[in-house]
Amino acid sequence: MSGALKVPAEEAGARLTIDLGAIKRNYRALAAMTAGAECAAVVKADAYGTGIEATGPALADAGARTFFVAHLSEARRLRAVLPDATIYVLNGLFGEALATYADHALRPVLGSREEIEIFSAFCAATARRWPAAIHIDTGMNRLGLDLAEAALLAEPGPHALAFEPALLMSHFACADEPGHPLTARQIDRFAQMRALFPGVAGSLANSAGCTMAAARHDIVRPGIALYGARFCAGRDPLEPVVRLEAPLVQVRDVRPGDAVGYGATWTAARPSRVGIVSVGYADGYLRAAGSAERNVRAKVRVNGVACPLAGRVSMDLIAIDLTEAGPVRRGDLVTLLGDGIGVDEIAEVAGTIGYEMLTSLGRRYNRRYTGG
Repeated sequence: MSGALKVPAEEAGARLTIDLGAIKRNYRALAAMTAGAECAAVVKADAYGTGIEATGPALADAGARTFFVAHLSEARRLRAVLPDATIYVLNGLFGEALATYADHALRPVLGSREEIEIFSAFCAATARRWPAAIHIDTGMNRLGLDLAEAALLAEPGPHALAFEPALLMSHFACADEPGHPLTARQIDRFAQMRALFPGVAGSLANSAGCTMAAARHDIVRPGIALYGARFCAGRDPLEPVVRLEAPLVQVRDVRPGDAVGYGATWTAARPSRVGIVSVGYADGYLRAAGSAERNVRAKVRVNGVACPLAGRVSMDLIAIDLTEAGPVRRGDLVTLLGDGIGVDEIAEVAGTIGYEMLTSLGRRYNRRYTGG
């Protein structure tokens, strides 16, 4: 993870390989799917765990010119490696850091009357109409102006904007569930609001929204689809981006009836070989992915064989049932992600989503980038 300790391979419990070439190909596939709209890139949460300083330039090399982050700190990191990109800060204004937006040519996404008043006052004080996005809530009830507030903002007169409205945007709540009725309502509401702001670019589509022509407008904002996870029900993910491998730190024989791990939730039903890797939930490998008795959840791959976890995922270690894997020894590599094991598969058995799996991938890995 950029900004964190860079862990040498010989000191790390596992190796995380991030394929920048796959991220580029995923971006180009989405740009082709949405031809006619500008394809931006969402790189919040440290580029979904892949590292903003490496992934941002790779996306720019693939053609991205506009980027979205969540926090101002992320925007500053991205600006350091992309001096010419257009960068929007999704979570609005941050405290008293107004000058930071101007100093680094960053664009806040304004989602409330208070933020609009504060930013307008800043523009008046600096005698410049700085660019910003206006966020309209079309049905998610999270961030954004309600429709009445947005309509009032569009009227001429005392409500005239003191900043440059560079983008009008909203965010889908259910676009990843094809046919959800709220999606159609949001598309209609956003179209109505856009008509009130002629000449202002519009952006509604997230990753799932990229699949809907009516949602594309001027700029699409894919996020999770760039990183190889599932972005819409009924559609396969694009190319996988991450690969996680760890060497076995110990291999041991376990007798029938012996338990493994915290809580003794897994007991050997036969003479078994159990291997241990130095990865755990502190590294973002989700605790709920562990196996209990015959309730097998996540599997890993050893010698090309899918092997189930043995017991709970603990903070720093995972036990694996290697009995069917053939000859193994200390130092042999285990594939936790890759070789057909995707972030969505682990997320599903852990009762969560690929987003959480990706963004949780930890800081103790040795990180390697390929395809840059």
